[in-house]
Amino acid sequence: MRTTIQLRDKQFEILLPQAVIEERIKELAQEISRDYAGTCPIFLAILNGSFLFAAELLKAIPIECEITFLRVASYQATESTGKVTEVLGLKEDITDREVIILEDIIDTGLTMAAIREQLLAQHPKSLAIASLFQKPEALQTPVVIEYLGFELENKFVLGYGLDYDGLGRNLSDLYILCE
Repeated sequence: MRTTIQLRDKQFEILLPQAVIEERIKELAQEISRDYAGTCPIFLAILNGSFLFAAELLKAIPIECEITFLRVASYQATESTGKVTEVLGLKEDITDREVIILEDIIDTGLTMAAIREQLLAQHPKSLAIASLFQKPEALQTPVVIEYLGFELENKFVLGYGLDYDGLGRNLSDLYILCE
């Protein structure tokens, strides 16, 4: 297993190995399954980054559920732009539904706040957030995360769905930018 990689002009080293990430995802799946037993929640996976998280999480969810996808963008290279651009909108009716947003990472909180506001306007029965990663030091607006995988320091990371200018989403481990 390589402990460092080079992508374009940047060097990265492993922060969290795949086994640790996937064990935590299984724990989150157990919590969600317990909390939503007897219901049929709809998971709303935010693309592109959450695709690996969503796939692993749903494989470990034994209760009835649905999944759909919303695509937004707020990153350019290694910096959040602070602006949310909706690329592909929600087609399903979520009125009176149990909705769980699946996000890869919450850093500034601006993207999630915008998504949450749009979804609440559709009157779901409940709305929860499950995020694999969060950078508490980067928050610019408060976000309540009901199901959190890992808190990270405020440094650029990639892998496990996260990218650097489109590269690295396919990496099984989470990498951090070398200083």
